[in-house]
Amino acid sequence: MIKAVIFDLDGTLKEFNLDTKACRIKSINLLTQRGFSRSLFSLDESAFDMLKKVKESQIAEDGKKRDLAQIRDMIFSVVEEFELEAAKTAKIFEGIPETLKALKDMELELALCTISSEKTTDYILKRFQLEQFFDAVVTRDSVFEIKPSPTHLEAALDALKVKSQEAVLVGDSVKDIECAVQLNVLAVGVTTGLSSIEDLTRSGAHYIASSVTDIPIMVEQLNRKTVE
Repeated sequence: MIKAVIFDLDGTLKEFNLDTKACRIKSINLLTQRGFSRSLFSLDESAFDMLKKVKESQIAEDGKKRDLAQIRDMIFSVVEEFELEAAKTAKIFEGIPETLKALKDMELELALCTISSEKTTDYILKRFQLEQFFDAVVTRDSVFEIKPSPTHLEAALDALKVKSQEAVLVGDSVKDIECAVQLNVLAVGVTTGLSSIEDLTRSGAHYIASSVTDIPIMVEQLNRKTVE
């Protein structure tokens, strides 16, 4: 029986309009200023992937240990700067408020599990008056490891007090699907964001939806099968 639906934010409930190239360039420049080799990073990877490389390197070229927490905060600050700028002009997808209301009317618990910062997420929820629909919001500031680490999704499950088999994760990226699969959470990939149908399917999505608006009917059908 499905008792909760956990959503990604960017590309799932709202359009993804972050200037990723500018964000990555600024992140790389700051990391190189801290002594990391520019060749270690690529514009094809997110700032969070860059941080993972920093963590794995552990030791600077000059043999000194990195202050990982300080570097992490520095990169998070850069990303938040671009997130907040994008949030000013972002649009939510059609039918989102109505869909969230329909799910609440079904007496389901709802949560956000997003790599966006708490400040950015709060801004978006207030701007589009969506905050009343969510019982829990787990941003990157709430956890030490973000998606695709299962730790991020696990925090959302704990906040809602539901078991993995009682929840559905809805997201637009491979990282969303990967963390759900690791915890045996039903994974629904939506095609409104970053990843293609092929990528979502390959990463283990149990269902593919063209929009979040498909979710209420999907959950209703799943719960009906459970009862039968």
